[in-house]
Amino acid sequence: MKLLRFGTAGQEKPGILDSDGNMRDLSAHLADISGDALSDEALGQLAKIDPTTLPLVKGNPRLGPCVAGVGKFICIGLNYSDHAAESGMDVPPEPVVFFKATSAICGPNDDIEIPRNSTATDWEVELGIVIGKHAKYINEADALDHVAGYCVVNDLSERDFQMKRSGQWVKGKSADTFGPIGPWLVTRDEVPDPQNLSMYLDVNGKRYQDGTTKTMVYGVAHVVAYLSQFMSLQPGDVISTGTPPGVGLGQKPNPVYLKVGDRMELGITGLGTQVQTTIKA
Repeated sequence: MKLLRFGTAGQEKPGILDSDGNMRDLSAHLADISGDALSDEALGQLAKIDPTTLPLVKGNPRLGPCVAGVGKFICIGLNYSDHAAESGMDVPPEPVVFFKATSAICGPNDDIEIPRNSTATDWEVELGIVIGKHAKYINEADALDHVAGYCVVNDLSERDFQMKRSGQWVKGKSADTFGPIGPWLVTRDEVPDPQNLSMYLDVNGKRYQDGTTKTMVYGVAHVVAYLSQFMSLQPGDVISTGTPPGVGLGQKPNPVYLKVGDRMELGITGLGTQVQTTIKA
């Protein structure tokens, strides 16, 4: 299933895509796509519904974040060896873990704010994991059983805030709109191999990132199991798993960063696309 949320910010309704790519309204069957709605049991009940029996969503409404009420927005850094190299950093011996503020979360096609005093706002297409089942001290063999599905994430970053302002990376990762997720939450049954997905990101029509999850250093199952050794993972938590090469920071001979009016398009095979325009904060 491809689950989604549509409507004005803060008033989104749950929906689903039918086989023809039409949005259908799920409001009669659940309040929102969050927490309890992401268990295997709940998703199994939704899967029994014939989408063509649901009300058709008319027009072209805004798409909201594909998950509501995210408790934790966890990110894995330097998880592609070639991206680590372009960043001038070594591949870490264990996953690098950092957080984005949940207030950064926005819809997949919402405008992206360039923060005040920013000189180095950058892009990062990433595979997002949505947790569906409580996970604590689990092993890698069981990890995918705790995943509800996957989505596209743009892990936007202000590199100067991230690297030159002391402290943790979270400063450069958490500005409002720096966490678009969606357009859909694609349930794990439709993604049999999360380590075989192509991904791309264009800025103003130029392709900068063209990668695959095959080259992740630490795969989805490892990341979920690893994180569960340090914190419990709850239904609705989102994990962003790192980016392939081609970010603005790594451009030669000089970095290229986003400016007001730029247009990004990014996507992952089977998970949909995002399109965003940058504006002044």
